[in-house]
Amino acid sequence: MAATQPIRGSNKKHRPMSEINVVPYIDVMLVLLVIFMATAPLLTQGVSVELPKVDSELIDETKQADPLVISIDRAGDFYLSISAEQKKAIELDKLIIRIKAARSQTPQVAVLIRGDQQVAYGKVVTLMAQLQQAGIENVGLITEPAES
Repeated sequence: MAATQPIRGSNKKHRPMSEINVVPYIDVMLVLLVIFMATAPLLTQGVSVELPKVDSELIDETKQADPLVISIDRAGDFYLSISAEQKKAIELDKLIIRIKAARSQTPQVAVLIRGDQQVAYGKVVTLMAQLQQAGIENVGLITEPAES
């Protein structure tokens, strides 16, 4: 019997490939870009409020949880924003009840008012008086920075 020798390939040395194929990464990046571009307009929902423009100090939000934001639109309707929830107008008495319930769970949460600059001043004062009667005395007003 003749001895069989193992079949050998060519004498080239096989080196590991040191290049990274970036085409799949670019494809994934472009798909993610399209997804973010399509969903970004959906994330900016809320009540259309034209805030007054004044110079004021910024609120340091790093120490606090998400604040309770009460919005008042031009028509004088009230909206309560607890995290991302802010879809339909709410009556003032129901608004106060919901704020008291939220504050009973987290007493240190800030209460802020976003009032349209065209809303009647009496609406804001009535809201602040109702909040004070409910035991919420530290209320902030949200404005936009004045243009220089």
